[in-house]
Amino acid sequence: MSCAVRNNYAIVSEFLLLGLHIRPEQQGIFFSLFLIMYLTTVLGNLLIILLIKLDSRLHTPMYFFLSHLALTDITFSSVTVPRLLMTMYTKFRFIPYAECISQTYFFILFADLDSFLITSMAYDRYVAICHPLHYTTIMSQHICIALVAGSWVIACACALLHTFLLAKLSFCVDHIIPHFFCDLAALLKLSCSDTSINQLVIFTAGLAAIMVPFLCILISYGHIGATILRVPSTKGICKTLSTCGSHLSVVTLYYGAIISLYFVPSSNNTNEKNIVASLLYTVVTPMLNPFIYSLRNKDMKGALKKLLSKKPHSSI
Repeated sequence: MSCAVRNNYAIVSEFLLLGLHIRPEQQGIFFSLFLIMYLTTVLGNLLIILLIKLDSRLHTPMYFFLSHLALTDITFSSVTVPRLLMTMYTKFRFIPYAECISQTYFFILFADLDSFLITSMAYDRYVAICHPLHYTTIMSQHICIALVAGSWVIACACALLHTFLLAKLSFCVDHIIPHFFCDLAALLKLSCSDTSINQLVIFTAGLAAIMVPFLCILISYGHIGATILRVPSTKGICKTLSTCGSHLSVVTLYYGAIISLYFVPSSNNTNEKNIVASLLYTVVTPMLNPFIYSLRNKDMKGALKKLLSKKPHSSI
């Protein structure tokens, strides 16, 4: 760990990631486990993108958002997991300052983008169930593109703001990060500078990027539930479960981990709990999304069966 001191401030060149608390004899098992989970994440989400691209029946707003969510899940997981695997394999835990700041930026970017895309999917389900006669008009191609583009713009702006304020901080002699990636909260604890502005931005941006979308999702499904209850029928309930069940599962996994990590009393947040929650929404959730949408969605299962049933043309 190297640093120079000028004008009573430490100039950081690298940080030390403590990583996961795993016994040496268990390193190989966990390395294999995380490698399999990462490959499953990449291949599973690529399969979703491929199915949506090839099957014209899936060229609808819901699957348009799903394809972007799958791409985001691949990149989101790729921000942290390859570095974790490299650290476990080489035992080299140092990460350069520039790479650490970059990792923080992309982590915030794709975490916020995930949140906005999940919210867009909830809005799509709300329009489909509560306003079915106006669905094609409301969820036009231009609106869908605008929602995705807006998600990217807001997520990029939030990530840039956090990263710009982080880059202006000075750091103390202790450069040890008790995490497996460059977590923003962990970095702020190492800073010798005044981080009050950073904390304020985390609070306001957290409300804008996490809690507001989560409340919008709750409101959307509240309206969906009220619509179903007004016309109670087994067919209507089954249709709602088939169209919304997958999305609700993703919402529960994603926001459940984030809320338990960032919105519970700090006295209950041990470092081990933070790491487990981070693993849940950076490694586990992106891996499970393809299974959730494939197993609970008849359209995706139909597209997969159609793809597998295609026979290659024999050459003459």
